[in-house]
Parts: sequence; C-alpha cells; structure tokens
Amino acid sequence: MNEFIILFRETLEAALIVGIIYLFLTNNNAPTQKLWLAVLSAIFASIVVAYFIYSAQEALGNTSLKALFEGIFMFITAIFIWYVIFWLSKHVSDRKQLEEGAAIAMSSSWGVFFLVFFSIIREGFETVVFLLASFSMTKSFSYLGFFGGMFAALFLVYLLIIQGRRFNIREFFKYTTLLLVFLASGMIAYGTHEVESYFVKSNNLEVLGLEDKSDISRPWDILKPKDKLQESDISIFYSYNVKGENKYTHILHDSGSIGSFLKGFFGYNSNPNYVELYAWITSLIIGLFFWRRFYFTSS
Repeated sequence: MNEFIILFRETLEAALIVGIIYLFLTNNNAPTQKLWLAVLSAIFASIVVAYFIYSAQEALGNTSLKALFEGIFMFITAIFIWYVIFWLSKHVSDRKQLEEGAAIAMSSSWGVFFLVFFSIIREGFETVVFLLASFSMTKSFSYLGFFGGMFAALFLVYLLIIQGRRFNIREFFKYTTLLLVFLASGMIAYGTHEVESYFVKSNNLEVLGLEDKSDISRPWDILKPKDKLQESDISIFYSYNVKGENKYTHILHDSGSIGSFLKGFFGYNSNPNYVELYAWITSLIIGLFFWRRFYFTSS
C-alpha cells in the first residue's frame, strides 16, 4: 500500500513535468533526445542515492546506533513529506512555468537536459527517501505496489497529456496527500519508538530518569507473542515463527499480517510509549490542519 501511494504520487508529478515539456518540444519541432537522456540520468542518480543511504543504514548493524539513525531518519523524512506536500505541491507541474522554462532552455543545447534532470531528480530523491523510510518501518517491500503505482500514474498522464483527456488532477493530489499525512504521522511515531530502542540497547535509560525498560510507561501493551496457544485462542488469528521467533503472533500484533500493515501506514504499535502516542496524535492533527487549509481554503 505504501509503495503504491508513494510511487503513484511521485511518478505522477515527474511524468506530468516530462509530458508537458515533451509536448512543448514536439509542438515546436525541437529535438527530444536530451529530454529522455535527462530522465534516464535522473533515474540512475536516484538509484545511486538509494544504494548509498541503504548501505550506510545496513553498515550500522542491529545496534543502538542503527536504532538512533532510523529514528532521526524517520523524523527528517516526515518533515520532508510535509514540506513536499504542502509547499512544493503548490508549484508542481505549472504548465505555463514549465513551458516558459523549456522555451528559455531551448536556446542552449543542454538547457532542456538540465531543466528536466533537476526537476526529475527532486522527485526521484523524494521517492528514495519515502520508500527507505517505509521499508525501515515494515521490513518488507511490495513490488506489486511499486510497479502498480508507477504504471497507474504513467497511464493517467498518457491519457491526460497525449490523449488530451480531462481529469481533475487536484483531486488525485488531494487524496494522495491525505494518505501521506497519515504516513508522515506514522513515521513520527515509529521514529520515537526507535529512539526508545536506542536508549534501551545502549543502556542509557538513566538519562531519561529510568532504571529499566519496564519503567517506561505505556498506554497499552497488548497481543504479546506466545510460546503456545491456549484453548481460548483462535488459531486462525495467529501465525507461527514470525521473524524467526518460534512463537505464535496475533495478526493484529505490529509484527502480524494485519498489524504490520497498520504499523507501516499509520504507525500502529502494540506497545507504544506515551511520548510516541502523543507525538502521533499531535503530528496527525497538524498534518490534517494544513491538508484542510491547503485543499479547502486555497483557490
């Protein structure tokens, strides 16, 4: 689900930019080779960025530093999501602005290349950061969602730009933005949980005035994995040996089949601390406030 939403939105933005500039160039009998070279170069550069960020993350191993790295990375990504959806979205795919830029760029043999490259690399960087953050939360990756979101966006832009169909693109961005608001709040919550893991793994709980992990206050701590099922347990609600733990895990636990989806998308946790819960609620309220203000009060 996360992969579909991220790829659909980011591909839609990038494809609109490419489509508008492509149409402008062909209408003016200008060559398009530099445009496609820029697209391929931006995709390659995005893959390189993804490789280095992922490698840096994995090099830390399963240590307290990795937990701290992931926590900070989640906070930065959530802030970046808000910046992207509530500021950059005002300026994305402005047809007049893109055509004016293309007209100026045509005066130089590499002008179109740099115009398209820097426009697409931004979308590629956003995609990389969002996907890596989502993967850190769920520890899984959906290729179906990845390619499904990409091709759905490309098909929509094909109908819009090439076929000349009329769609209300703002409506697409409105609802994908709402989903990203929830995703960003989930990242804030997960980042807070990873910071907790850092203090636990590094034995630095005394910095927080705590002596042991059990001293951490939690609003709930439910559905713990079990060594064996009781007669009252319904077996279809449990999976065995999730993450190699040799225990029975409830589907609504944050490691379970349904719980992991809720964790990745909404930041759900079977045992959150109070700071994590309050951070999730606060960030969600702020995100929904700006979402409503941006899409219902702006012209």
